Amino acid sequence: MFESFIGVNFWTALFVLLNTLALFFVMKHYLYGPIMEMIEARQKEIDDMYAEADSARTEAHAMEDEYKQKLSVAVETGERIVKDATVRAHEREEEILRHANAEADAIRDKASADIAREKKKAINEAKDEISVIAVAIAQKVVGREIKESDHAALVDSFIDGLGDEA
Repeated sequence: MFESFIGVNFWTALFVLLNTLALFFVMKHYLYGPIMEMIEARQKEIDDMYAEADSARTEAHAMEDEYKQKLSVAVETGERIVKDATVRAHEREEEILRHANAEADAIRDKASADIAREKKKAINEAKDEISVIAVAIAQKVVGREIKESDHAALVDSFIDGLGDEA
């Protein structure tokens, strides 16, 4: 009666159920384990890839920080080199100026000495000429008596003679 109403044979249903359970246990034993191992292996690969990516990112940040540090050191070194070169240039400039001033002072001193020597020479020559003239005048004075008017004429002639020689 049950069979006619539902249309299912009890033994057939039981056989299908037992076959399904047997198939389930066989599949669980032979397929579920390897599939789970394959899924776990794939999950491990994915986790390793994420760990490698995190490691690479951390390494990249470390390299970036190192690069920034080296760049700042290079910039500081460049600034220091430029500053040192500027200081050396100023020192060289001052040295050149001191040397030029010393040379100018030496030239000026030599010129002053030359001028003093030439002036002394000119004065000595003038003294010699004056001595010669004084001797000539003394000879003329001794040779005759000079009157006031003759004296004035002699001085005028002496002055005129100096003007002609110059």
